Amino acid sequence: MRFATLPDGSPDGRLHLISRDNAFAVAAEACTTLQSLLENWDALIPHLEAQSSALNSGQAKTAFSFEPTSALAPLPRAWQWLDGSAFDSHGDLLASVFGFDAKQGNPDTILMYQGISDRFLAPTETAVFPREDDQIDFEGEFGVMVDKVPMGVSPEQAGRHIRLLVQINDWSLRAIGPHEMKTGFGVLRCKPRCSMAPVAVTPDELGASWRDYRLDIDLAVDFRGERFGAANGYAMSAGFDRLVAHAAYSRDLVAGTVIGSGTVSNATYREVGSSCIAERRGIEILDHGQASTPFMRNGEYVRMEARLPGGQPLFGAIDQTVSVL
Repeated sequence: MRFATLPDGSPDGRLHLISRDNAFAVAAEACTTLQSLLENWDALIPHLEAQSSALNSGQAKTAFSFEPTSALAPLPRAWQWLDGSAFDSHGDLLASVFGFDAKQGNPDTILMYQGISDRFLAPTETAVFPREDDQIDFEGEFGVMVDKVPMGVSPEQAGRHIRLLVQINDWSLRAIGPHEMKTGFGVLRCKPRCSMAPVAVTPDELGASWRDYRLDIDLAVDFRGERFGAANGYAMSAGFDRLVAHAAYSRDLVAGTVIGSGTVSNATYREVGSSCIAERRGIEILDHGQASTPFMRNGEYVRMEARLPGGQPLFGAIDQTVSVL
């Protein structure tokens, strides 16, 4: 099944079911928000499956054309946003260039921080930042949404709580990040609000491309008029089952918790490109001794979209412009 949230004047918007080709929408009858669905998944999902089936077979009488650019984030605000860093090629590259090894020599360490979740930006909403000198960067990621997860679950148990998959742009201010990380108090100012692609999907929508709790699909990133990267999501060193279990080690996770993969990256980054500017700059430093790709400037935009292997639409696109105060 596929879901999107359309604006209705409220902070959480109105939940809609989306057809498998992302062409049509119908208001969900069993619940009005995605948060309420995640809190009552088992009770509500049979009703929504029946409605989704009617939509995909052309039998939904109140269906209308879906315009992804009018959508909010699927979950406009969440109780919790936890972002991992599960692509070792990304972390290893930045560690070799900047001398900061977040895993401290232990390759089995799972990295994760808690970010801001009171509002996720809509997929085409302008992203506003204080100034260019903060080094504005995008980060293309995949993520999951869970229902209620008990404390101390195993990865096997945690995997059963993954209900929806999403595509995320995790904005970063690179000039601020290193200082905040070195304080030992975690990140704050360097991590503004994230953005989400318009459609959230159940894992079965990916078919064979959802395996080992990873998304085996490419994330196409277009920037400054060219394909900036198309890294594949399967290269995670830890699948989302392990990320969820890691997050739930010492606490329950409330329904609606969003967990990110970290910047999608492949060891063949010179061939497939990158999902963030910092990684591209790291490659340039290794290859040429200095970085040449500037961070984002006022008025520039980035587009991110992941499709299924046959080219079918999945999450829709994040297409955002940067504005500086």
